[in-house]
Amino acid sequence: MSAHADLSPAVEAAVLAEALPYIRKFHGKTIVVKYGGNAMTDEHLKQCFAHDVTLLKLVGINIVVVHGGGPQIETLLARVGKKGRFVQGMRVTDAETMEVVEMVLGGQVNKDVVNLINQAGGKAVGLTGKDSGMIRAQKLLLPDEDHPGDLIDVGQVGQITDIDPSLIGLLDSGAFIPVIAPIGVGNEGETYNINADVVAGKIAEVLKAEKLVLLTNTPGVLNKAGELLTGITPEDIDRMIKDGTLSGGMLPKIASALDAARNGVKSAHIIDGRVEHALLLEILTDHGVGTMIRSQ
Repeated sequence: MSAHADLSPAVEAAVLAEALPYIRKFHGKTIVVKYGGNAMTDEHLKQCFAHDVTLLKLVGINIVVVHGGGPQIETLLARVGKKGRFVQGMRVTDAETMEVVEMVLGGQVNKDVVNLINQAGGKAVGLTGKDSGMIRAQKLLLPDEDHPGDLIDVGQVGQITDIDPSLIGLLDSGAFIPVIAPIGVGNEGETYNINADVVAGKIAEVLKAEKLVLLTNTPGVLNKAGELLTGITPEDIDRMIKDGTLSGGMLPKIASALDAARNGVKSAHIIDGRVEHALLLEILTDHGVGTMIRSQ
């Protein structure tokens, strides 16, 4: 049972009253959510996420969900006797690995997320970037850090060349919640595995979303003293990367959030997906649970 069961009617009314200005402000606007981390594996947090998404849609906010699935991919690769390998944070994706990635992301994980939201009362529709040619991609070649000027081929890993948002718009105009697996398609019909943070950021840009929200397993962006920074600007981020405050696994998320904030998305949020109802807390209350990157 949720801890909220202990709230008095007066406190519950105050919580609802606090949410009202935010509901009014974001009604009819689009929010793109990257779903991953503990929020995607812990049963209670999964239920919280599904209820949050459903409620936001019901109060008139257009929600688009993009999901990852790294742990699930690793599990299936191990079952078929393969071990995942990464270069500069990107999964090396040969043809056999791509089959597993597509099976897990486009099949198992995507349908699990769809079912979760539908059980919570929403109307979710599962897609991959292949549907209607929504996410066009080409092979991503990584710079070789040991041999400047050389490039590393990591297989069927893609970089986005174009996004057609028409199918998302069609679903949004109904009562549907698009749930998108980060798989792209090339000019010759080839399949590409794409980083989910990147897909969420680019979709947010194309949709001119009000917000991009990335769920993580950290409290948000921390300063050198380990303290949470609740609000930062792109200039702050540039400075923190230069002085080494930001590094490692946070960099891809920061890069996606930063690109979105610089390309038409009003604000990008990196929030702690380990907190119950993190999405509602960040969007509909004064008490955020992460870091907001403002476009200005």
